[in-house]
Amino acid sequence: MNSTIDIVWLQDDLRVADNPLLQFTSKPDQLLCLYVLNEKWLEPAIEGETTPRIGPARLRFLWQSLMELRGELLQRGSDLLVRIGNPAEVVVQMASSLQAREVRVAQHAGFEEAQQIQKVAQMLPKTSSLYSVESGRLFDSAALPFGLDELPESFSAFRRCVEKYCTTPKALAAPVTLPGWPDASRGFPPLKSVCEYSANWQPDERQGFVYVGGENAAHERLQHYIWRQNGPGKYKKTRNGLLGADFSTRFSPWLARGCLSARQANDAVNDWEALHGRDESSNWISFELLWREYFHLVAQLEGAKLFGDQTLPAPCSAFNAWRESATGMPFVDAAMLELRQTGWISNRARQNAASFLVKDLNVDWRLGAWWFEHCLIDYDVANNWSNWRYIAGVGRDPRQNRYFNVLKQASHYDPKGLYVAYWLPALNSLPYGIERHQPWCSAPAQFAEPCVMPEEWQRWLIARTELEEADE
Repeated sequence: MNSTIDIVWLQDDLRVADNPLLQFTSKPDQLLCLYVLNEKWLEPAIEGETTPRIGPARLRFLWQSLMELRGELLQRGSDLLVRIGNPAEVVVQMASSLQAREVRVAQHAGFEEAQQIQKVAQMLPKTSSLYSVESGRLFDSAALPFGLDELPESFSAFRRCVEKYCTTPKALAAPVTLPGWPDASRGFPPLKSVCEYSANWQPDERQGFVYVGGENAAHERLQHYIWRQNGPGKYKKTRNGLLGADFSTRFSPWLARGCLSARQANDAVNDWEALHGRDESSNWISFELLWREYFHLVAQLEGAKLFGDQTLPAPCSAFNAWRESATGMPFVDAAMLELRQTGWISNRARQNAASFLVKDLNVDWRLGAWWFEHCLIDYDVANNWSNWRYIAGVGRDPRQNRYFNVLKQASHYDPKGLYVAYWLPALNSLPYGIERHQPWCSAPAQFAEPCVMPEEWQRWLIARTELEEADE
């Protein structure tokens, strides 16, 4: 009797614990775990641009995650094969050559990823079957009190519904052993051979937190934030911070690559609440996980519509000033510099930078979403594009009044100007406070006016007479 071989096709599920792809009702004799980097991610998305879709921060983090996953699989008697190419073609070729019994893959909210899975289903030889399973989310679709086509139009309605009717299952333990490797090639290309720039890239030393890919680093961060920092007890107060390591959970890069599942994060919060009690602050972490859940369902439902017109416009001068940290608006320029140099910015900075691009510079929101896709270490197709649509007012809840007055926001969330001066050292010459957010007013000989002066800023601008009186 021939031995059975299954292929586990990994995408954004780079963990061994709470991974249904590694849980079997009928275990195969041998198992091949495969990750395929889509070659299109290494190419520009816009004609005339050299910017690849995947930037150095995310590619570096991804490779770290894959290397650690390989180590975890080896400890359990398996291995990890990494290839670069067209995912569907590589998976089908492997299934055909190995005469695989089954290709196992997690459903994906991304339109392109879902298309690749569909292509595999169509191209697999008749001797192989496709097993597609839900993974990484809080709730199973079967447990939701509505079908996907009945998804509530707003997050608030979604939240009320699932909080009333749904319970989040606990995360699954990691398997102790896995079936052995078949008679097949093994291989893990070094990052330098994939993208030399990414291999040599280092984040700015001013980054507030050092991200390292992989399941172990994810759980170290989970333990540190939940238990050593008592994070759930203060999250609501600190979540709008801008500087430091622990104002945010910073779970997002590991959630995005699936080194950490939403249920694992939820279990940790529940364990903390069992000891300390549930309050508004700890509940806010669960609230953020629910937003993630909602956006993933939105992406799954809307498919290609999530991205608007598939042809991205050419970058304009206003967009270039924004991405190059050259708008003259310190709060935006500091955020965009931090993003480019580290691959991460806070949620508050993201919202302000996005609103400024769309509402003040009148640039197509899709260019902003594309640039974030390139830069972000925690890029998640559903979260990124849904959040940009939300800010632009073109999503499922298409209100147009989501405007962030950047001057008002800067004075509220960075009252001393510490954040902007941290990333833009020239501002250190100015006094603490609002002067650092309006350097063209406080030091006009040194700083030019920003590239745009929205009417909404007028009541927040420093009056020239106030500055003259302060100098006397």
